[in-house]
Amino acid sequence: MARTEIRVSGLGGQGVILCSTIIGKAAAIFDNRHATMIQAFGPEARGSACSAQLMLSDDPVAYPYVKNPDVLITMSPDAYRLFIPQLKPSGLLLYESDLVTPDKLVPAGVKLFGIPATRFAEEIGKRVVLNIVMVGFFTGLTGLISHDSVEKAVRDSIPAGTENLNIRAFERGYEYGNELRNKSI
Repeated sequence: MARTEIRVSGLGGQGVILCSTIIGKAAAIFDNRHATMIQAFGPEARGSACSAQLMLSDDPVAYPYVKNPDVLITMSPDAYRLFIPQLKPSGLLLYESDLVTPDKLVPAGVKLFGIPATRFAEEIGKRVVLNIVMVGFFTGLTGLISHDSVEKAVRDSIPAGTENLNIRAFERGYEYGNELRNKSI
């Protein structure tokens, strides 16, 4: 991984910041790479725009701001509309397919991958693990960070007593992403 710019976006309450934290922690602590994260959210606790900028690199990161992400993870229609124009033409769009409908705003050359993450989270037992499903999806689809490193970061970042639920959510997203990755190769 030379340098990868990622934006994770959605609404407050969807776990955007935790999703970003887990990806960054997996890269920096458990894969021994470099990572930075900057988060932004509205003044409301839930329902407002929320995003995080992640920079993953083999080398130290001197400038942590993402201008044109290589990967855009989006979990809400508003976040999609706000950030899709910034995605690099050769980038990846990972989106919550029951909530986001890609349209003509997608830059030419972008590869699109959707996952019904909310539905998967509900099937697992709680809608609140939508973000962990997305972490797994990102991990399985991109291969940028190892499965084991991300699983360790999930376990290290979630409340005690929720490990089983969160690991099931991570694995469900990972399997789906890995399956799509194998089909697109």
